[in-house]
Amino acid sequence: MLSTKMIKKAIIFGITGQDGSYLAEFLIKKKYQVHGIKRRTSTPNTSRIDHIFDSVNFKNKNLVLHHGDLSDPGSLYRIINEVNPDEIYNLAAQSHVKISFQIPEYTSDVNALGPLRLLEIIRHYKKKKIKFYQASSSEMFGKSKPPQNENTLFQPRSVYAISKVFAYHSVIHYREAYNLHACNGILFNHESPRRGVNFVTKKIVQGLTRIKQGKQKNLILGNLYSRRDWGHAKDYVESMWKILQQKNPDDFVVATRTSHSVKDFINICAKKLGIKLLWKNKGLKEVGIDKSNDKIIIRIDKKYFRETEVDDLIGDFSKAKKLLKWQPKYSFNKLVDDMIEKEKYE
Repeated sequence: MLSTKMIKKAIIFGITGQDGSYLAEFLIKKKYQVHGIKRRTSTPNTSRIDHIFDSVNFKNKNLVLHHGDLSDPGSLYRIINEVNPDEIYNLAAQSHVKISFQIPEYTSDVNALGPLRLLEIIRHYKKKKIKFYQASSSEMFGKSKPPQNENTLFQPRSVYAISKVFAYHSVIHYREAYNLHACNGILFNHESPRRGVNFVTKKIVQGLTRIKQGKQKNLILGNLYSRRDWGHAKDYVESMWKILQQKNPDDFVVATRTSHSVKDFINICAKKLGIKLLWKNKGLKEVGIDKSNDKIIIRIDKKYFRETEVDDLIGDFSKAKKLLKWQPKYSFNKLVDDMIEKEKYE
């Protein structure tokens, strides 16, 4: 058994989310003691980590949960001082782009000022030098033409993206001004069976699976022609850890260098489920028809369109491949298979 002094401690903000849960698993396998930060909610929101954390009896010496919030500096200061971590991973955010149009001030407070609050605490921390990872986003590139890399101009198209650009530059500023070991991971879209139901990939997989099972009649979606570089969250959390293990802090794009449209995702998912789709009409009148019974199962609704769209994201991860020795293990097809397999038993 490792002595307490030899065990690395990591704090994960956003541990109850998709990435946080996979990162917790990954770090525990690396023999870390993981401290997860969760917001206080009236109903439990630990479903993604319940398999590694007994939320009833609070049993797991390698995983400890704390209540905190990026909008509450006092809780951040208290937790960091209590834990005395070696590494901090900030994965917490108001992470839904469309919702950021509806709650822009809250999104900015959490996504932009939250990381700034953490950096300020780390800057003045005296016990040790803490390594800091900030989850940046491909949405920051916005209108910039693909493929996008670490040198591509940011042209954000939402408050979500704008807030992420603020956090990104805050990390660089604190790294250069105060010699912090602070890094950005510019992660392109990544999905998994643990993806939230208000994200389009999960919505598609869940909807089509339920339609196949006779539990749902149709699926209502927005822009079918947005293209994204989709990877698997399991792959991407490994890159987070690798980024912090570098001797010199730096920023990295993490992606697959391939892109698919939302319509591609639908077609691939439908084919794997044995649904033969026929597409008719264009624009808001476009529909997807189940050829086995001629019923419309996919419709388009304007309310699911963004006010300003990001058309195409493709990440060039050459730098991560060269310096981190990282590349994705999951193919796009395997990702979809993984998501469908989980949904079948929900």
